[in-house]
Amino acid sequence: MTPNRTGHIGRLLRNGATALAVLGLVAAACGLVAIHSRFDHDVVVIAAAAAPFLLAAGAVAAALALLTRRRVLALLCVLVVAAGTWTYLPLFRASPLPADRADAPTIRLLQTNITVGGADPVALTALARDRNIDIATVQELTDDAVIALREAGFEEQFEHRLLDPYPTGGGGSGIYSRLPLTSGGPIEGMTLSNLRADVDTGTGTPLTLYAVHPLPGFLAPARLWAADLVTLRRVLESPENSGAVVVSGDFNATRSHRRFRDLLDAGYAEAADSTGAGLVPTYPTDKRIPALIGIDHILTRGATATSLERVTIPNADHHGLIADIALIGS
Repeated sequence: MTPNRTGHIGRLLRNGATALAVLGLVAAACGLVAIHSRFDHDVVVIAAAAAPFLLAAGAVAAALALLTRRRVLALLCVLVVAAGTWTYLPLFRASPLPADRADAPTIRLLQTNITVGGADPVALTALARDRNIDIATVQELTDDAVIALREAGFEEQFEHRLLDPYPTGGGGSGIYSRLPLTSGGPIEGMTLSNLRADVDTGTGTPLTLYAVHPLPGFLAPARLWAADLVTLRRVLESPENSGAVVVSGDFNATRSHRRFRDLLDAGYAEAADSTGAGLVPTYPTDKRIPALIGIDHILTRGATATSLERVTIPNADHHGLIADIALIGS
């Protein structure tokens, strides 16, 4: 091979790597913009959900730029990736329970989307029994699923229930509890069934529990998705929420979505923050690829998650979450 030909191939490779680095930078910049945007458009909602992958493309772009000695390009990639990654740092720093609250009463909560009632009721019942679940929040609860869970023995473990199933479709929800539910009902203004209940923990610490399911932004128009999350924030800011508050559900939003982080800005902590669990992808689980995005969450105020575990729910397209939650109170 002649020196001229070798040099020509080298230039082609360098230019190709540079072009890929530029594309990676553009992808990461799109992710960064989407992370901080409240522009409620379907494309922005999807881009925000994909932001961790877009930022990863930016990290690869930085490496390519360094290899090709494009130092300015590499610096731009690093800055964009660092700015985007900052959003996720709290997820990797645990916030331990204060020593003076170490003896706070604790409940164990299961969050599960049962996929239009399709989850295996026997497996779900066994999970609740074997893991000593105190409260289960359930989305996409159907009339048939209520019957199937009852026949599997699920209700035998939860004497107290607040159920709002739908005959068909994924709009229904429910709260199953070993602890008494002193009051509760649907949250007004939400499109699907979202529930609020007061729980008598028997410890003197009042607990307000929400089982939530905003519209999916990748199926419904983004403006309706955003309206649900705005309504939810208004509800969570209500002065009625005294003592400990736990918000559990399929939020149809990830940490990358500004509308989801608005909920945290109302004084709530995500269980993944408290435990340092990092990004916990929960959806989808019915594909050949692993779950990619985390849209199931457990939020707390006046309470702290001391553990968080992702669990498999057979025949569901979401992973479930199990959290131990210390009830600190206001």
